[in-house]
Amino acid sequence: MTQSERPITLLTESLPLVMANSRQTIERFPFPFTGDQFGYSVNVRPAAQGSPGSFDEFLFDIDEHYQVETAERERILSLDHARRYIAFPHMIDAQWDFLELGMTSLAADYPQSFELTRNGDQWHWRNRLLNLEHSFTFGDATTLPQEPLEYLGRHMQGDFCLLDQRDNDLYLGAGLVTFPADWSLAFNIGMTFEHWHGPVPLAHEAGIFNRAKRFIMNLQPGEPWLRLNWSVTINRRLDTSPEISHLWGPERALVTVENAGNIVHLRVEVQTLTRLSRSHAVLFTIRTYLISLDELATHPEWAERFRRVLLSLPDEIIEYKGLTRFRDTVVAWLPESSPPAAVAAYPSPTH
Repeated sequence: MTQSERPITLLTESLPLVMANSRQTIERFPFPFTGDQFGYSVNVRPAAQGSPGSFDEFLFDIDEHYQVETAERERILSLDHARRYIAFPHMIDAQWDFLELGMTSLAADYPQSFELTRNGDQWHWRNRLLNLEHSFTFGDATTLPQEPLEYLGRHMQGDFCLLDQRDNDLYLGAGLVTFPADWSLAFNIGMTFEHWHGPVPLAHEAGIFNRAKRFIMNLQPGEPWLRLNWSVTINRRLDTSPEISHLWGPERALVTVENAGNIVHLRVEVQTLTRLSRSHAVLFTIRTYLISLDELATHPEWAERFRRVLLSLPDEIIEYKGLTRFRDTVVAWLPESSPPAAVAAYPSPTH
């Protein structure tokens, strides 16, 4: 059965994840706001250069939620595989590039959890966290249980896309996307960079995506970059895809001042961009972190700044981010402080 022939199942159940952030995880949370007002910016910086223990110490972050998140990915793929993993045949070399980068990085950065042994094109991969291991021939997809992008993606946290650069443009050529923030891989696959980001208000007029595309197309191998993106999610959900909007959409109407601290979550995506060495495709990773308002409030300066950012949002952004029903309620819950003497001259992350 080909990928296009696989049946599509309507997901009728998707419960919030049962997990909370430890104090250590709160401390390493990628809080995205460096200023008190919303503003558009490409906001990139070199990746994998964070301090020891930080979310960006390594290119691929593994944290205390690894078991929960990999299990959630397995559940989603078992129900909705045809829309959550899609790869055009011509992206197979890029898939092997991703597998090599991912396995070598994980084995080097987390040797207690991952092990890679290579003897020419005969490779052996061991994942101690999932108690899995597999021998395969590098470059021969028939020796893996799934295609390379899907196989290794099931061993990692986050979502993974491969961008095909050709004809002076970028195209979404492959993806393993189980935790999107209100966008669909099945809808976006094959789109150009601008079409993929078409729904984002105000940014196109500001030339943000034109500059971003030029930046990505000039990426060099061995020089990964990182940016942050943010939104708000009700309940601890990683999967807020359009495919199950009938499940998570109504939850936006449930927010009250009494329950906001528990059910409202700041959602931050740590996005990385890496030029792959052989295929010259671009690996785009989206690692999602969630923090409840109760957890955020353990850093009062974070909560106060988030309140000021929410108050600064243009109406178009409030609508785009799905905040219309509960923005004012969240603002009422967050602590109010005296306005700063001067607003920091740094833009907040784009869309």
